[in-house]
Amino acid sequence: MPEALFYLIAAVIGGAVGFFAKQLLLGSAFKNRDEILREAAREAENRIKSAELTAKEEALKRREAGEKELSGLREELRNEERKLDKREMALTELQDNISKKERMLEATQNKLAERSKVFDARERELEKAIKQEQEELYKISGLDQKTATDMLLTKLEQQLKSETGALILKHEAQLKQESERLGREIVGMAIQKYASAHTSETTVSTVDIPNDEMKGRIIGREGRNIRAFEKATGVDVIVDDTPGVVVVSAFDSVRRETAKLSLIKLIQDGRIHPTRIDEIVLETQREMDEYIRRQGSEAAQEATVPALHEKLLDLMGRLHFRTSYSQNVLRHSIEVAHLTGLMAEQLGLDGRLARRCGFLHDIGKAADHEMEGGHPAVGAELLKRYGEKPEVIHAAKGHHDDIRPEYIYTVLVAAADACSASRPGARRETLEKYVRRLEELESIACGFPGVEQAYAVQAGREVRVIVNPRDVNDREAAKLCRDLATAIETSMTYPGEVKVTVLRETRVVEFAR
Repeated sequence: MPEALFYLIAAVIGGAVGFFAKQLLLGSAFKNRDEILREAAREAENRIKSAELTAKEEALKRREAGEKELSGLREELRNEERKLDKREMALTELQDNISKKERMLEATQNKLAERSKVFDARERELEKAIKQEQEELYKISGLDQKTATDMLLTKLEQQLKSETGALILKHEAQLKQESERLGREIVGMAIQKYASAHTSETTVSTVDIPNDEMKGRIIGREGRNIRAFEKATGVDVIVDDTPGVVVVSAFDSVRRETAKLSLIKLIQDGRIHPTRIDEIVLETQREMDEYIRRQGSEAAQEATVPALHEKLLDLMGRLHFRTSYSQNVLRHSIEVAHLTGLMAEQLGLDGRLARRCGFLHDIGKAADHEMEGGHPAVGAELLKRYGEKPEVIHAAKGHHDDIRPEYIYTVLVAAADACSASRPGARRETLEKYVRRLEELESIACGFPGVEQAYAVQAGREVRVIVNPRDVNDREAAKLCRDLATAIETSMTYPGEVKVTVLRETRVVEFAR
């Protein structure tokens, strides 16, 4: 600090001397040398004082800044000291807690050691008592240890034999289930690959008429037109008060369809009299014969059954107008042909022969009203008459298990026939049979003890049983469900499967008033 002040004063003095020397050189000769020196000294002194004041002020500012910084550092140190004090107190408390827990643990270990000693003593006493009891039992039974061990091993061996037999039966049952599963898989694969629609027909057909005046023209004078029509077609025509409709009734579906088409043509033509009726009926019959032949040929082509006799094609075409439980017999025959062929190919047999057997198995239904006997016997006779193979004849005769099967194709046709008839949507149940099955399901369920209510739902595919929770517990509910399913299996005949659901519920109700 003094050296800087010295240099500052020297610089000021040098500047002043230079200034005054310059003034002297420029023409300030009127002042003498002493005055110039005094003024320079005074100026130098003033500048020195000003520099000292500036230096003191800067020194004071620096001192204040240093004091502020020092006070901040002191405050931080005090904060750190307080934090360290808190941590020290927390560590002290933690150490005290650890010490307490160590003392508690030590006390617990001492107690456990004492209990272990007590248990060891009791175990020794128990072993001693068991040994004494065994000696007493040996004395009472009169058996030694070796004999008792042999008896125990013999009993265990018998139990193991029984369990081994149960395991063998279990594995046999599993093997049987697996084989049945594989069989169902083959049949299911065949059904999945082929499924077709079916039509529904009844014994009556309706014909729409434009107005009620047409009814009088159909009947004719004194009923001659309707009598001529019924004589030519072999059907019954019902003309009642139903507006806009005339009913054609006949059990022969081909005759009924021929009569329906003839009546439609007559109504469209407008000329209704006996002569015209005969002409229209003859024309329609020729068209119907062609239609039947075409239906049989198309069905044989669809089923891939070639080289059929023309008479057999006609008979198969007539099945287009025949239904069995609302299932169209011609569509059913095509389904059976495909199913039989698929199953035969799965088993490595002749698929073409199998399809032929399946396609012609129900051909007797086309002529069972003309020949004596059931449709299997009639079909076998027709197929024999037109030169079919023995496998085909036997399949038609034995597909309802009426005779002992001699060919495997007969068994396949029977299986395919059952699959086509029982698949969902193939056949429709009557309302009476449907209601009877639902009532039977509910009555079987209500016959078990503890059952309060039973409902057959899902069109008879599920029965829901509500039991009294006070009379039946959870385990009994599971057994009841199994027993009910077994009872349904043994006492009822139904398509598909029936799901049994047992509901057990306990409700507790209270009111807060």
